[in-house]
Amino acid sequence: MFPVRCFTCGAPIGHLWEEYIKRVRAGEDPGKVLDDLGVKRYCCRRMFLSHADIVYEILNFPKVS
Repeated sequence: MFPVRCFTCGAPIGHLWEEYIKRVRAGEDPGKVLDDLGVKRYCCRRMFLSHADIVYEILNFPKVS
């Protein structure tokens, strides 16, 4: 679950996640993809580069009642 806004500056970045991950998985350089998407601030760039998408791992656990 990627954040909608940067934690530091508050810039909206959530709408860029799908395009970013698609292009990186296709083999493009993450830095170049962020440049192309217009992500210039280092605080916003770290949101993309350091994100660990663990939601699919969490969904594998059984529901506790």
